[in-house]
Parts: sequence; C-alpha cells; structure tokens
Amino acid sequence: MAGHSKWANIQHRKGRQDEKRGKVWTRIIREITVAARLGGADLAMNPRLRLAVEKAKASNMPADTVKKNIDKATGNLEGVSYEEIRYEGYGIGGAAIIVDTMTDNKVRTVAEVRHAFSKYGGNLGTDGSVSFQFKHVGQFVFAPGTDEDKLMEVALEAGADDVVTDDDGAIEVLCAPPAFEAVKAALEAAGFTPEVAEVTMRAENNVALTGDDAQRMQKLLDVIEDLDDVQELYHNADFSDSDPSDIEA
Repeated sequence: MAGHSKWANIQHRKGRQDEKRGKVWTRIIREITVAARLGGADLAMNPRLRLAVEKAKASNMPADTVKKNIDKATGNLEGVSYEEIRYEGYGIGGAAIIVDTMTDNKVRTVAEVRHAFSKYGGNLGTDGSVSFQFKHVGQFVFAPGTDEDKLMEVALEAGADDVVTDDDGAIEVLCAPPAFEAVKAALEAAGFTPEVAEVTMRAENNVALTGDDAQRMQKLLDVIEDLDDVQELYHNADFSDSDPSDIEA
C-alpha cells in the first residue's frame, strides 16, 4: 500500500536530532530509570529497559553509567523519582502534537509546556484531544531502493502487521509494540538495516506545511523539545515539500 510519510521528513527529523545530541544521554538515563523502576533490573524480563539500554549503547554511554542508573531506580542507590506525563495540543495549521515528559515536578513541567505552546502559536489541549490521530506502533524505516519483496516476506513472517511503501520509495515496516524485538531481530538476521527502528506514535494522517507556517511550526517543536523534562515529541506536520532553508531557524 502507498504511504504518506516522506523520506525527506525522516531525514529532516534525524538532522534535527543530530543537532541535539547533548540532551540524548539525559533522556536515555530518565528512560532507563523509569523502565527499571517499573519492570525491574533484569534485561531478559524487561523489554522496555532492554530497549533503553540498546539506545544507551548506540549513543556510546558508558556501561557504568547505565548500571548506576538501573541501581538507583531499583533501590540499590538513592535516586530521583520521575513521573511520566503526556500532554497533547495543536501547532501551526492545526497540526497535532504529543509531548511525552518525565518529571520530578509536574507543576513546573506543565507550566513550561503550556508556555511554549502559547508563546509560539500553539494551543495546549486536553487528554485525548489529538492522540486519536496517532497509532502506537513499532516502526522500521528503510531507505529507497531496499528490496521490497524480500523485506515484506521477512517482516510479515516475523509478525509485522504491515509494510508501507511511501511515495518517494522509502519503506516502513509496522508492527504491534510487543512484536518489536522479534521483528527487529528477524530483519537484522536477514541483512536489513533500518534507518529508523523505534516504538513510536505514528500519525495516521499528516498536515502539509510550507513557507512561514513550516518555519513557525519547526520553531514551536524546537522550543518544546528543548524543555528539560521532555522525553519524546510526536507530531503530524509534513515538511517534505518545504524548502530546507525555510525551516533551518
């Protein structure tokens, strides 16, 4: 089936993330802390923690740092207790935004998130106001030119729900979150290396933004993502038809 997600959007997002590497360790440490607290320190029995540790390794975080934060979360060391809170709202042009946070002070966090939305042209909504426009899935994205037939065969046999070919040739493999690790292992064993592999909130429909609207939306997203308590940011803005110079600010 044809998809709406554009390869340009994936590359744009990865580029923005590469510019923000300084915050990556902080976010991974919080994810490790919460995952270990909720599911225990045993990687074999805690898939969320296992995924967080994989992210830590990929970002070259020292093993001692990983262990120390698992120990904090499971009571072996004194640590901070984080609470997970999700905020939903609208950005420029009615684009939907989901903000996942981890915080030790929810009064501070909601004030900062609300301020970012209101100052930069967005509108913070209520619980459920935009989440219905997204689906919680395991997502793997492969570059244009990937062998679609072989990829589809491996993915579906491993338990994936769908294989989506986008307009520009990129291929998405989608699965239920519990099947993520099995699908990932099967794809890698078959020699397929995804550009993106994550459990995410995938937008069902995108909102195309260009020119000034694209620039304003990117500014809003950057401000939200730079908040200390923000872990993940999901949106359905489509920048693929924008001039890259329009959204560098």
